[in-house]
Amino acid sequence: MKFEGEYKKGEKWNGKEYDKDENLIMELVNGSGKRKEYNDKGKLIFEGEYKNGKRNGKGKEYNDKGKLIFEGEYLNGKRNGNGKEYNNESELEFEGEYANGEKNGIGKEYYQKKIRFEGEFENGKKNGKGKEYDMNGDVEFEGEYINGEKIVKFNKILNKFINF
Repeated sequence: MKFEGEYKKGEKWNGKEYDKDENLIMELVNGSGKRKEYNDKGKLIFEGEYKNGKRNGKGKEYNDKGKLIFEGEYLNGKRNGNGKEYNNESELEFEGEYANGEKNGIGKEYYQKKIRFEGEFENGKKNGKGKEYDMNGDVEFEGEYINGEKIVKFNKILNKFINF
């Protein structure tokens, strides 16, 4: 790859970058524009919008096999806003809100193309109200989560034994 242009604080700022076949892969004006990033083996790992030298706006991330692993919004180089996360086979694993690179807000987790959890996230973990589903789509648990852990209230457990 070859970059022709200016750098600012170690970041490509103004100019054009070409791949090994001389195809234009990035054009930046004042650190902003569309950009493609490649790993050291020449595989595409990101394509999307840049502003002030960082990922800002819509973009997509890929694994080393070229499979899509994330598509969504970025702010200051981190996942921020709405997005979808995929496993290494490009199957949907999460869709929802991100802040500072972590799951934050309302989201849904999937396993084998079926919804497994929907609810609130904070700092990448289940936090707040949520529902877990079994593989048939039936609600398995509904309640509160703190730091990724289910909170089972004593009264619910006691009522189960009394009504048994």
